[in-house]
Amino acid sequence: MLLLTETAAEVVKSVTSTPQTPEGSGLRIASSAAAPENPGELQLSAEPQPSDDDQVIEAAGARVFLEPNAATYLQDKVLDAKVDDEGNAQFSLAVQRPE
Repeated sequence: MLLLTETAAEVVKSVTSTPQTPEGSGLRIASSAAAPENPGELQLSAEPQPSDDDQVIEAAGARVFLEPNAATYLQDKVLDAKVDDEGNAQFSLAVQRPE
């Protein structure tokens, strides 16, 4: 299952917790390919609620909605994030390391 770093959880909350978004909103990750092979085939969007078949991940108050094809691709990944100097969120992925 996709893991979120503490920083990613904070950035997701900041992106999805604006006055324009309803309570319970989350970051949705969907795939433009049936079997994504790289992060470039993923789209991110702030959504008020998950789709019926989305996997919902909650971490440190952040909610992430994973479309099924994206969930399969992300099952062994870690989502990290940062905010650039202009205030734009930038997300990155890494492979989970075995413990």
